Amino acid sequence: MAPRDHEDDDLTLHDLIEGPTRDLTAARAAAQAQSHPQSHPTQAHPSSDDHEVDGTSGDPQGSQPHDRRGEGEREEAGSEGRRRVALSRLPASGALYRRALLGVVPGVGGRRGADVPGLELGVSGVAVDQRHLADYDRVCGFRLTDRLPATYLHVLGFPLSLRLMTGPGFPIPLTGVVHVANRITVHRPVEVGESVDFHTYAENLRPHERGRQLDVVLVGSIGGEEVWRGVSTYLGKERAAGGGPRRDRGDRPAPPAASARWRVTPRVGTGYARVSSDHNPIHTSKLGARLFGFPRPIAHGMWSKARCLAALEPRLPEAYTVDVSFKLPVPLPSTVAFSASPTGEGWDFALHSARDGRPHLVGSVR
Repeated sequence: MAPRDHEDDDLTLHDLIEGPTRDLTAARAAAQAQSHPQSHPTQAHPSSDDHEVDGTSGDPQGSQPHDRRGEGEREEAGSEGRRRVALSRLPASGALYRRALLGVVPGVGGRRGADVPGLELGVSGVAVDQRHLADYDRVCGFRLTDRLPATYLHVLGFPLSLRLMTGPGFPIPLTGVVHVANRITVHRPVEVGESVDFHTYAENLRPHERGRQLDVVLVGSIGGEEVWRGVSTYLGKERAAGGGPRRDRGDRPAPPAASARWRVTPRVGTGYARVSSDHNPIHTSKLGARLFGFPRPIAHGMWSKARCLAALEPRLPEAYTVDVSFKLPVPLPSTVAFSASPTGEGWDFALHSARDGRPHLVGSVR
């Protein structure tokens, strides 16, 4: 029987916390371990039972702060005055999302910090599961090759950033956060047989007209050389907002001519959650979306970026920076129009609603 597109529509808040936020890739990770019993690199998608590593073992209120090292963690010298904590393996995202969702329950959420934590988290030797890479390529529209798409490194290291963002005292709560921009720099191509070392930290907390925003930096290195860097800008909405630059609310320009039209179905939400381990219910559940003000689920912004990059894949250089700003969410289902035009330095591209031309994403490759 084919899966229903809206199978989570009638879930309760308890179901959202205990059900679809679990790590849906645990079975694949277990299968990989069985097929490669002698391999030792860090698993890219650990079991959701790995609560001690992600610091959420029976601890929804976050009484195990990051400055209290867990089993398998050690301190290392960080950069720019930050303290680095090295994890023995990637954390499990399911338990981290459970902690974040519990934060919306009155009386459970912890206090927020006044600034970004002076902390880096790191993990070494993250290997790529070829089956998972192929699954990601299919969901996002990339060709099946041994070269990692630029956006795949974001997915590979995202659980580490998620651990940082769900830690006690992080200034912006994960629930309801808006991903407003993402910049990825590829210094050189990364192949499937290479293992990647990641570290992540937050910086540049600043006011915004609707709250506060900050940057979460994720860096991938191989053999001590930085090969990839991602910077995700997140907005935390606050009622007592103000002080930041105001957006220009002038007339919206006409969208460029479409190069392609794509039908975006609800399975994009569930499929991307599966391959990314990002189980935010605003992408997979009507109830989860409504809890945060959306009438129906929305496509993940990093899926939209990846899908645009896949359309440009044959024209991408060996090293480049791809920068996008996320505009209006892509509701599921909907039809979107992709446009791309060459410039003297690379490409400009955009994603608009095929129905009314409203912008979803604008970006560039340089």
